[in-house]
Amino acid sequence: MLKYFALALAMIAAALSCTSDARAQSPHPVKLAWNPNPQTPQVDVAIQSGLFKEAGLDVQVVSFPTGREALEALLGGQVDFAYMAEFPVATAVLRQQKLRVVADLSRYQGQRVTASAKAMELKSAKDLAGKKIGTTLGTNVEFFTHRLLASAGVKATIVNAGPADLVPALARGDIDAAVMFPTFFGAAKKTLGDNYRELISTEYVLHMIITASGAIVEKHPDVVDKFVAALVKADAKIKLDRPGAEQIVLGNMKGVMPLPALQEMWKEMEFNVKLDQSLPELLADEAGWIVDRGMVKAEKPTAAKFREFMFDAPLKKASPASVMLP
Repeated sequence: MLKYFALALAMIAAALSCTSDARAQSPHPVKLAWNPNPQTPQVDVAIQSGLFKEAGLDVQVVSFPTGREALEALLGGQVDFAYMAEFPVATAVLRQQKLRVVADLSRYQGQRVTASAKAMELKSAKDLAGKKIGTTLGTNVEFFTHRLLASAGVKATIVNAGPADLVPALARGDIDAAVMFPTFFGAAKKTLGDNYRELISTEYVLHMIITASGAIVEKHPDVVDKFVAALVKADAKIKLDRPGAEQIVLGNMKGVMPLPALQEMWKEMEFNVKLDQSLPELLADEAGWIVDRGMVKAEKPTAAKFREFMFDAPLKKASPASVMLP
C-alpha cells in the first residue's frame, strides 16, 4: 500500500512540475500601440517572421489613429509599448509624464511642401511668402512648417486642417500649399496630376520611434530587452531581403499604398534601429518651439534632459554599436 501511495505522489509531483514548466515557458503578453504604415517595417517583419514569439513575447497590437492617441494610451497604462513620430515625446517630457524611448526605427529625409501650379510655382521656400499654407496644428508637420519659413526668412498664413483634408483643400484652391504627413504625398500627386509641385527639405528629419511605459521598464526590464532584441533581428532581415520586407508591409497595409509609391518613399528613408544624439537634440528644439508657442507652460529643456528619457540598456545588449549617446 505504501509503495502505491508513494508512486501516486511521484506522479502528482511530476504532473505539477510539467505544469510549472509550461507556465514558465508561456509567452509574456505585451500590448503594442501600432498600426500598419510604411515607416516601421521592423515591426511588420518581427510579427510576420515570429521574432517576438521566438523572444518569448505574445505581442497584441492595439491600433490608434495618431501617435498622440498612442501616447495617451501608453501613459494611461493601456499599452506597454507604442510607436510614434518623435514629436509627442517632446510634449510628454515638458509635462513631466513617465515614458522612455527604447528605439529609433527610421528617419525620413523627404519631408516636403506640396502645391498646385494653379496657385504657385514652388521652386524655393521663399515662394511661400504671403501664401496660405495648410497643415495640421500641434503636430510635427506644423513644427516643420515654421522651421522652413524661418530658414527662408518669410512669413505666411497658416491654415489648420486635418490630415485627410489637406489634399482636397489644395485641389479646391482653399490653400496655396500644404505641409502634410508623408502617407498623403501619393494622394496629392495623383489628385493634382500635372499641376503637382513639391519642394523637398531636410530642415526637419522625421524619426519613427518606439516608446515604453514607465511601468514595464521598472517592473519588467527583461521584457523590454526581448522586445528590442526582436526589432534588431527584424532590422537585419530587412537589410538581407528588402523586397521581402516590402511585400510584408504592403500586405499589412491592405492596398493603401501601391508598391511603386512605397519604393519611392523608402528611397528617402533610413532604416536602422539605433539611438544617437540627433534624437535628443531634435526633441530639445521641438520642446523649445512648443514653449515659445505657448502650447505648454514650462522651462525649455536641454538635449541633456531628453537624454534621461532614452532607455538605451536593451539596445546596448542587443547591438552595442547601435547606441551612440553620451
